[in-house]
Amino acid sequence: MAPRPNWKGYLKLSLVSCSIALYPAISAGERVSFNQINKNTGNRIRYKKVDAETDEMVESQDIVKGYQIDKNVYVTVENEELEELQVESTHTIEIDKFVPAKDIDAAYFESAYYVVPNDNVGQDAFAVIRDAMKGKGMVGLGRIVISKRERPIILEPWGKGIRGITLRYAYEVRKEDEYFADIPNVKISGEMLKLAEHILETKAAEFDPSEFVDHYEVAVVDLLKKKQGGKAPPKAAKRAPAVPVSNVIDLLKRSVELEAKRGKKSKSPPLAPEMPKGKKKQRA
Repeated sequence: MAPRPNWKGYLKLSLVSCSIALYPAISAGERVSFNQINKNTGNRIRYKKVDAETDEMVESQDIVKGYQIDKNVYVTVENEELEELQVESTHTIEIDKFVPAKDIDAAYFESAYYVVPNDNVGQDAFAVIRDAMKGKGMVGLGRIVISKRERPIILEPWGKGIRGITLRYAYEVRKEDEYFADIPNVKISGEMLKLAEHILETKAAEFDPSEFVDHYEVAVVDLLKKKQGGKAPPKAAKRAPAVPVSNVIDLLKRSVELEAKRGKKSKSPPLAPEMPKGKKKQRA
């Protein structure tokens, strides 16, 4: 069953526009998630909203948003007031400019979406915007409101459609200077560099996300299967902590020998861990 669109509206380039829908390009639905359980009764834990001072329960209709301006002092805002703050990007993604994709730092990437035409009328407009970007090797930069927040969004040709990636704002991305300033300038010998480059060459491969394995998820599923079958899961042996070694060149030489012994083995795509039967996955 196809997912429901996260957003419907219009894509606009100058006077050219078309109706579009955005679908999430990622899914976390296959992950194992847990409920919180009272271990004494086996019942689920339910949370109640209470007044922090009186400890009395508060009904949903009596809850409003509040922005703290001082200790225990808030400016309250009703949902209706926020809904009245309509900006153009609530319903329209207008492409403001086009930039080379390589100029965008990956640290700004947030969420990915597939953008598709939402009716037959705007097919030509959608296609010409997509193909114009493809021909120039550029991505469009616009704005969109999702979950009541405006985000910058890049739009790039992606197969027959367009892929959108929302971006973080500059104030949300920390600068590297404060972290890298104290890293010393180390002079590496030519021999060490050649050895490291050789290891990189022996491990060079094509990017294939189907090879990614969530080993923790696999271990969790295995644990659940054992517990469901009434078996006691074995305790893992404690691993010795890694000890930094100063003689890097000897480690590089041994690494070269190790990689030569391993050789290049073909890898088959991993299978997703099969969930224990009898119960649907639970949400946290």
